[in-house]
Amino acid sequence: MKFKKLLCLSLLSSTLFAQSQLMYTPEMTLNTGKSINLAHVQMHPYTNLKTYDMGTQHKGDEKLEPEEFYVMHKTIKTDLKDTLKPIVFTGKNEAKAYTSKYKAKKMGDHLFVMKPAPSFSEVEGIYLQMITKMVVNVAGKPTDWDKELGLEAEIIPLSKPYGIWAGSSFSGMVKASGIPIPFAHIEVELLNYDIDMENNKTTNMKTNAPQQSFKVIEFKANERGEFTFHIPKEGLWSFNAKGIGHNKKFKGRELSQDAVFWVESKNIEELKKLDKEKKETK
Repeated sequence: MKFKKLLCLSLLSSTLFAQSQLMYTPEMTLNTGKSINLAHVQMHPYTNLKTYDMGTQHKGDEKLEPEEFYVMHKTIKTDLKDTLKPIVFTGKNEAKAYTSKYKAKKMGDHLFVMKPAPSFSEVEGIYLQMITKMVVNVAGKPTDWDKELGLEAEIIPLSKPYGIWAGSSFSGMVKASGIPIPFAHIEVELLNYDIDMENNKTTNMKTNAPQQSFKVIEFKANERGEFTFHIPKEGLWSFNAKGIGHNKKFKGRELSQDAVFWVESKNIEELKKLDKEKKETK
């Protein structure tokens, strides 16, 4: 009985630790420029086990707002922090999160960076700061997707993070303040729930994992901090390089600075089907 309890606790803990910072917009590849909505939520992308208050601090009700939120387009940096709107997001539970709006009007890549305030994890007893990147492309012209920004924790794409067919791959390099991190521990999760942007909540679950190990896929980068992952299914995928930042303390407690990067893949057969249906209705 004691062994079963320890096993259950171990499985639950491994799931709880697999938090990621969601940066979500319904479509990362736009044919023409338009205004887009984004959601910024701290959660478990695959299991939706728990949603967390962003910026929650140890011992107290204080919630710190994000440190930075900006976009890079053709090497020009635009501060977007003033566009953040505090919301209550409902996943498995309600938690404090943010939405934002952005006019993605110009052709090319729009590279978003969210640096949230460190949040205290009661389960782990440490602070987590998940510095997050995502690219939205307009009209198919590549411009900024591979830009290295020198962040405290960063995944630099070695292949485009959009325009990817399910079954192909994504490659990247893990760095901390410009320094490659050998054998970095990386967790990969599918965003397994639809996001209702209008009502700020998760809705339909997409897949059922056959066993615990399928929920969070784990591997290590090589000695140069590089990795390649073959994406098996369409959707949004979170790549999270754990604890790579050189800053290890916050308010006298342990700090884990993670690098999160979101990648989108498409199902070619589904797109063929949709294209056929469009042609038949004309």
